[in-house]
Amino acid sequence: MRWTIVGFSALGLTIAYLDRAALSVAMPHMSDEFHISSAVQGVMLSAFFWTYALFQVPSGWLLDRFGPRVIYPIAVGWWSIWTALTALARGVGSVMVFRLGLGIGEAPVQPANVKVVSRWFPRKERAFASSLFDMGQQIGTALSIPVVTALTLYGGWRLSFVVIGLVGLLWIVGWAVVYREPEEHPRVSAAELAHIRSDQGGETPAEVADGTVPWRELLSDSQVWALTVGYVFRSLAGAFFLTWYPSYLLDDRGFSEADFGMVGWIPSLIAIGSTVLGGIVSDRMLASGASPNLARKVPIVAGLGLSACIGFAPFIQSNVVLMVILTVSSAAHSFAGAAILSLPAEVARSSECVGAVAGFQNFGSQVGNLLSPIAIGLFLASSGGSYVGPLLGAAVSCLASAAIYLFWVRVKPVAKRDDHPTDPADQNEGTTA
Repeated sequence: MRWTIVGFSALGLTIAYLDRAALSVAMPHMSDEFHISSAVQGVMLSAFFWTYALFQVPSGWLLDRFGPRVIYPIAVGWWSIWTALTALARGVGSVMVFRLGLGIGEAPVQPANVKVVSRWFPRKERAFASSLFDMGQQIGTALSIPVVTALTLYGGWRLSFVVIGLVGLLWIVGWAVVYREPEEHPRVSAAELAHIRSDQGGETPAEVADGTVPWRELLSDSQVWALTVGYVFRSLAGAFFLTWYPSYLLDDRGFSEADFGMVGWIPSLIAIGSTVLGGIVSDRMLASGASPNLARKVPIVAGLGLSACIGFAPFIQSNVVLMVILTVSSAAHSFAGAAILSLPAEVARSSECVGAVAGFQNFGSQVGNLLSPIAIGLFLASSGGSYVGPLLGAAVSCLASAAIYLFWVRVKPVAKRDDHPTDPADQNEGTTA
């Protein structure tokens, strides 16, 4: 049953990314209709992330307090309505308002998925499970290109927002039917429940019993800040594919709309498999006896390091080679994702505050997503449309993020709930987490 649950989480994230990426694909058409400059386009593309970032931490608290069964469908319903309302936009101001509303609704999605995995999976399966729901990010982004392009060509860009807004409402029905906590689910056997609870990581019994961790302790926890700052730099690079990527290919590289609709989705498609591969590698390393610290960091550092190849893009003349570089960069960036998303459960002091820690981590992600499109838009406006600076900046951000995860983050050692004693060396390692 746990695989069905994570499948619904993946579908929820797919819908979320389809909704948020739709503006990027529609932006060339909207800019022609509303006569929007590059600098203003950057602000519009970032508007979603303003409220999305602001509501990350409150979303984590709500998820820890009320659980994914309640909060997740409320969030999906809210963001689906604001997506559909975008069809009523009459200018920059109204688009901004609708994107701010969308950001509020989507804020709980990643903390909810992280919370679901922490509740439904033992530690040895969390990276792979995280890779499965994180596929939704790449699937939604990939689908947005052909779906929004086709709907726009058929009925205009407004139709695309109405159609994808309706999809989320269907997901709510499925979630209400399927999701329960493992202990309360009628389709979870005793054997599966024992498997889920076999390895939840080290927790302090008093904290689990109390159900809360003071916010002051979270704010003073260096590992919470490590996850937050690491994700800021990762997202500074990744936001390019969510925001300016279509405009880069269409306006700077001379792709036609037909060409873009045919090949623009390739980086996101390849990234789907890369996301799963990263999760498999991390969990296989853990299962083979590698320390959790090593098993999580190898795919993160390797993926982010390779993703820095995006810095070569502006110096490549061939569009074919360009697409190869962008695909490699996107895939490598996604390869690191599953292990990163498993980290809140790995560093949180108890399972009861995983949602809050994930909220802090995803807040860092959205700070990067917020700053990146604005910075790119301002650079384009001041440089005559050159993408050299933005793409080199993305490469530097990847390397900075890799360094943070390598040297700052510390993962708790394995602590199985069985009759076998824990290795004293592992207990000593856990004190640094």
